[in-house]
Amino acid sequence: MAESFPDAWPPIGAETAKVPVFPLPGVFLFPGTLLPMHVFEPRYRQMIDDLLDQRGWLVISAIQAGHEDEAPESPPFYNVGGLGEIAGHNHLEDGRFLVTLHGIKRVRLREVESDKPYRMVEYEGIQESQPTGERAVAVTLALRHAINERSDEELEIPMDAPMAPLADLLLHFLKLPAEEMQAAFAEPDAGRRAHIALAKHIAT
Repeated sequence: MAESFPDAWPPIGAETAKVPVFPLPGVFLFPGTLLPMHVFEPRYRQMIDDLLDQRGWLVISAIQAGHEDEAPESPPFYNVGGLGEIAGHNHLEDGRFLVTLHGIKRVRLREVESDKPYRMVEYEGIQESQPTGERAVAVTLALRHAINERSDEELEIPMDAPMAPLADLLLHFLKLPAEEMQAAFAEPDAGRRAHIALAKHIAT
């Protein structure tokens, strides 16, 4: 079956709502990124099937460190995750899904009652702040250098790329332990998140 994509892309900004949550070990959905997923558990196959009849929004939240082996059950997850929209899907003949999610924004979560086999949350969008000025330019340049040091090949990063996605990209390359990544992921100030990423880059 051919992969399908929605008519309108990219997605429009998100409002507070009740959506499914997909807890995964060590997985973080950063804003503006694409996350490929192989969905095979029956409860999450139903989740995707249900979402395809709606607007296709769900939250990815990392399972709390130390509870990764509880993934087949109902593990605790962090209260800041990534809101995403299904950008493409392939429904396989045996019922599994190959799904591509597009990250919309960071959100704060509260689990609510669910009448489905999968879990539900209410989310609240997190407003991010981004510093400006000469200091911000210097930090952005440092991020660009660190990213290229971590990448196997030199990336063509636009010269006007803002600090927030560059900090996120560096964090992606660092592959930190879950608790450290969550602390950085949940930081709403792009300047502080950049300093965290750069400090971890230097330390490792």
